[in-house]
Amino acid sequence: MKVPEKYYDEVFDFKGQWDVPSKCGLKLLTYNGKIHIIVTELYQDNPGTSVTYAGYSLLRQICESRGFSEKEVVYLECNPDTNSKLSFYDEEVFRVSFPEINGEKGRPDYRQLSSDEIKSLFS
Repeated sequence: MKVPEKYYDEVFDFKGQWDVPSKCGLKLLTYNGKIHIIVTELYQDNPGTSVTYAGYSLLRQICESRGFSEKEVVYLECNPDTNSKLSFYDEEVFRVSFPEINGEKGRPDYRQLSSDEIKSLFS
């Protein structure tokens, strides 16, 4: 189950939970005047924490490595289409908002993007 390279421009190494070495696909886009960070789950090519479980820590690591402010980016998580018969591996992209960016506590807010929104990002 290989992730198609259309979903990412590079593999980003990050510290996952308990500092376990982890990897995700990374694509940076400027869209509607904002920087969009798209992290893609790599499944078997990721030896550590999934992008969903890394969450805000992964966003912080990407922003630090690229010199972005957390408040100036749009963070998206991608579960890529791997052409599997299992619906679990169908393409899904979520816009994630983290309360920590505003100094608050709580759970992240996930909004699933429509098919048209996904097409505009990856075309």
